[in-house]
Amino acid sequence: MADQYPRFKAAAVSAAPIFLDREATTEKVCQLIAEAGRAGAKLTVFPEVLIPGYPYWIWLMTPTQGAPYFLRLYKNAVEIDSPTVQKLGRAARAAGSFVVVGISEREGGTLYNTLLYLDDQGEVIGRHRKLQPTLVERTIWGQGDGSDLRVFDTELGKIAGLICWEHTMDLTRYALTAMGEQIHIAAWPGTSTLAHNPHSCIFNAVTDAAARHHALAGQTFVINVQSPIGADIVEQLGFQDRPDMIRPGGGWTAIIGPDGQFIGGPLTDKEDVVYAEIDLEQIILAKYACDSAGHYARPDVLRLVADLRPQPIWEPRRATEPAREPAPIASAEPLPAENKLDL
Repeated sequence: MADQYPRFKAAAVSAAPIFLDREATTEKVCQLIAEAGRAGAKLTVFPEVLIPGYPYWIWLMTPTQGAPYFLRLYKNAVEIDSPTVQKLGRAARAAGSFVVVGISEREGGTLYNTLLYLDDQGEVIGRHRKLQPTLVERTIWGQGDGSDLRVFDTELGKIAGLICWEHTMDLTRYALTAMGEQIHIAAWPGTSTLAHNPHSCIFNAVTDAAARHHALAGQTFVINVQSPIGADIVEQLGFQDRPDMIRPGGGWTAIIGPDGQFIGGPLTDKEDVVYAEIDLEQIILAKYACDSAGHYARPDVLRLVADLRPQPIWEPRRATEPAREPAPIASAEPLPAENKLDL
């Protein structure tokens, strides 16, 4: 009998947070997980840092002006071992759905822009911390490391994801392709309505191009999720009378096949759920033409080296471990005459 490949319904959720309110936003996410489960979704995906919301003030205010908002964000951030994640797990289990949701993760004194992965039994199977926060995002989030660049092998297929402008990091994208990714999560914030930013007017086009290119280049399904901005967010930031700075709306949510074509959406400017059937058998003919991590690769010319180890800030030394010898001091011998510069 020939091999059979998974086929299932996926849900891409276009949703706005209850801004900087972890508990209320978590409740909203759980309700949406239940809704998608009733519709038959076996994989339900939410946008970047939906819980408790994206820090839009970093593009609108100085760091000093934004400090009170950062305090609220920190106090409403999500720890992995917490009642918030347990509640998400119960919702995933009740719905019988794998869930991927963006959170502002808190560990110690630092926040991270994180994709959290839960299986259909409600267990946390892993996370991805954004490797490089973009521009002024570095005032909010720390960096992930190679241990967060992972592909999760599930009964639905091999699932992985990246966050926003990580999609411009071609080596990062290729690493996931090389690890066998079949279903890619592309999570973004709804910054297309930041009207004062010259890049905002093309943000949805950039999202479209990035998502469809990754699908085609990696021969993978892409579930692209992006939040719209709610009117309450604009009001809380104090810009309700400044449409020249920010306005409600935005977002770009779609599901894309391994040939780069839409199979669900795109949906813009409102909250809703985009559904599509994922049939992993479709990847076979995509890779027949160009398997980017197989017969279409040229490792004799180009190859990727990835360091997937954690990078802790400290490591305890065992009592039996010998002390390390200090590094030798560089030689102070004069340079040969031919290496000297005439100044």
